[in-house]
Amino acid sequence: MKHISIILLAWLSIINQTGQGLYACKNAQISLYSSAPIEDIAAKTSSGSSVYNSATGDLMFSVPINTFKFPKSLMQEHFNSDYLESDKYPRATFKGQVKEKPDLSKDGSYPITVTGELDVHNVKQTRTIPGNLTVKGGVVTMTAEFMVKCADHNITIPRLVFHNIAESIKMNVSATYTAAK
Repeated sequence: MKHISIILLAWLSIINQTGQGLYACKNAQISLYSSAPIEDIAAKTSSGSSVYNSATGDLMFSVPINTFKFPKSLMQEHFNSDYLESDKYPRATFKGQVKEKPDLSKDGSYPITVTGELDVHNVKQTRTIPGNLTVKGGVVTMTAEFMVKCADHNITIPRLVFHNIAESIKMNVSATYTAAK
């Protein structure tokens, strides 16, 4: 967690020296879901970190892979050791830009589109992800749902369990931001 904070602080200082328009989230909730004929797989974490610069649209996410919790310990073990290799590739990141410029001074719900690089399993893919930005009482929340293909990130599914895991994983992200001081 200390490393994430250092990375986020360094990134914050680079993207905006004045601190205006900066929002941070230290407990972004990320869930994954794989529907397969034999068994559905689901996991959640609330250990994602994110920084949003409303002045430039810059957006960054980072999540430690090993913080995803599964209902079955064996699923969690295989996820970390066999598929995502979390010892070798400890985190997934996204660095991109929100294309729209929502008015954060007004309560409302704004559809947004974020384009950037998703880095999972040390493989970067350019992605355009639709989402929603909500402002309520000065609190900014972003949500998104999107699919990630295992093959796009060199995540190999052994033939033996091919029917247990879908080729694409549904991701849900929710981050509530506070203004950086």
